[in-house]
Amino acid sequence: MTATCGLCERDLEHGYLCPGCALGTARRLDRMPRLYEALAAFLHPGGRRPELGRSRPTEAPMPIAEPAFSLRGPGGIVGVLEDWRSAMQADRGWGEPAREGGTERRVAVAARALAMNLEWIAASWPMAGPFAEEIRGLERDVASIVNPPERSLRLGNCPAVYEDGVVCGAVLRVPAGTAKVECRWCGCEYPPSTWLELRSLQGGEAA
Repeated sequence: MTATCGLCERDLEHGYLCPGCALGTARRLDRMPRLYEALAAFLHPGGRRPELGRSRPTEAPMPIAEPAFSLRGPGGIVGVLEDWRSAMQADRGWGEPAREGGTERRVAVAARALAMNLEWIAASWPMAGPFAEEIRGLERDVASIVNPPERSLRLGNCPAVYEDGVVCGAVLRVPAGTAKVECRWCGCEYPPSTWLELRSLQGGEAA
């Protein structure tokens, strides 16, 4: 019996997330406490990145920057993580998890609990795809505030092969101002000395 990954839709022999998507989700969960903390610097209106200065507002600003505040509020990072943790524990037949302490601690606790159960989630939970997709979207929402996207050059697709023989295939990009290329899915690094060989593997599709 075959299945497909609930996030990238690659074919699977069994389970609900492929190894690459499971690894990517694990890394996102690990980053959640730091992302929550990073948003604190963007709560002031009109700020963007603090080191880039501020533009003069055309009208009276809100007392806080709403996007950052929403992500740090009850329905933001902590709400998403705790709701998924509750759903996961319910489907495993466990009790409702405690929600104690400040928001920062709750984010860390919920993210860690989900990460510790990721093997079961990837292999046995039908909700693994929607879960991984929402975690990825949550990280993108935060990144759009704390790390706005910069122009980058498309290098091609990652040719790394997992232990089961599946090719990663994620898009590789050269970020502006750096020569460091690392696959966001599998973590493989590609120094400039490998770029020509990498491009030759793309069938002429790399930019």
